Amino acid sequence: MSENTCDSASYNYDEVLRKSLLFYEAQRSGELPQSQRVKWRKDSALNDAKDADSGEWIDLEGGYYDAGDYVKFGFPMAAATTVLAWGAIENKRSYKDAGEWKHMKEAVKWATDYFIKAHVSDFVFYGQVGNGELDHAYWGRPEDMTMKRPAYKITKDKPGSDLAGETAAALAAASILFRDSDPTYADDCLQHAKKLYEFADTYRGKYSDSITDAKEYYKSWGGYEDELAWSAVWLYRATKEDFYLKEAAGHYEEGIPYEFSWDQKAPGVQVLLAQLTNETKYKKAITSFCDYIINDKPRTPKGLVYISQWGSLRYASNAAFVCLRAAAQGIKPDIYRDFAKKQIHYILGDAGRSFVVGFGHNPPERPHHASSSCPDPPASCDWSDYNSLEPNNHILYGALIGGPDINDFYEDMRDDYIMNEVTCDYNAGFQSAVAELRSLYCA
Repeated sequence: MSENTCDSASYNYDEVLRKSLLFYEAQRSGELPQSQRVKWRKDSALNDAKDADSGEWIDLEGGYYDAGDYVKFGFPMAAATTVLAWGAIENKRSYKDAGEWKHMKEAVKWATDYFIKAHVSDFVFYGQVGNGELDHAYWGRPEDMTMKRPAYKITKDKPGSDLAGETAAALAAASILFRDSDPTYADDCLQHAKKLYEFADTYRGKYSDSITDAKEYYKSWGGYEDELAWSAVWLYRATKEDFYLKEAAGHYEEGIPYEFSWDQKAPGVQVLLAQLTNETKYKKAITSFCDYIINDKPRTPKGLVYISQWGSLRYASNAAFVCLRAAAQGIKPDIYRDFAKKQIHYILGDAGRSFVVGFGHNPPERPHHASSSCPDPPASCDWSDYNSLEPNNHILYGALIGGPDINDFYEDMRDDYIMNEVTCDYNAGFQSAVAELRSLYCA
């Protein structure tokens, strides 16, 4: 790995990219590969899972644990995967120069392999493994889990257009990412993406009305039109078929979105349509979003744009990445890049401390994350480790924590899951923004 030569104000972006990818390795479920670099994690959930309705065993081994616990929530997993792949497609050189291109593709493929497994037939897709209540009653290693792990699906009768659409977007983006290195796999991803889009568009409904266990954790607040547009625009980018561009334009909704997130894809739709069509209306739309975030959203005293309490750093990172993509289209490049850099640098240390575990000055030591809190076996791990005031037994390198409140107040306490939980979703926009900054500011 080459040392990056960046302007004097920059942090070591290469180190951030490497450690963020290590976080995704720590979140892996299933049989771990020989290339696994996070050695304190072992094989887990090899028997995933039993269909919640029929009791039939379905091979759903793999994928990512969502957060500090062990449910595999398909909707945010797919959203994170799309954004990770997007950042890699646009910033291949950053990952190559950082020596992380291979690991970047492995991170995406760990999810897309799982999505392909979960898509058991054209109009049946498993969107969740694990019951939230059962899972949250357990604090220990994933390797030691004994609770039931039901698998929940969407079907023609119980649709989930947002879930199917987001998964289609992830697989379409992955098909672009793997097109040169593994065209057979890229074709496989694309075929599943097309079928999942058809599923999403033909059988309409919110996934959290069908997979009701997800409601308490990842309810689909924003509906599914944004995911239909999002998946169609990614399919257009992957195929260049005009059909998908027309579909994206048809699903496109006017207005200024309030965020870019696992639930709200509209800003991503705006900036991709601006990039792919060069049409003024899409450029105006993404300009309105970024201007709204920059000019109208509140800031903390130290400068963090404050979009929402839960995962405050995630929302700022996501906005930073989308506005960097707008800047790449020549839209207010100086203003949007300055905004994004300030947001990411706040996270990396400009606020006086790092908010990334294992990176920089005074990073969090007690993320709300069960497996890293556990000592090595054969020592036991239980709620006493959750309640301990000591740092986590393993450093969860690269994990972006939820973040401070609107006054910049932050306390490194494991039991404060608003400030200290970590998720696959939190790191995706953050990592992609870092990759974009590296391409802009490093030689």
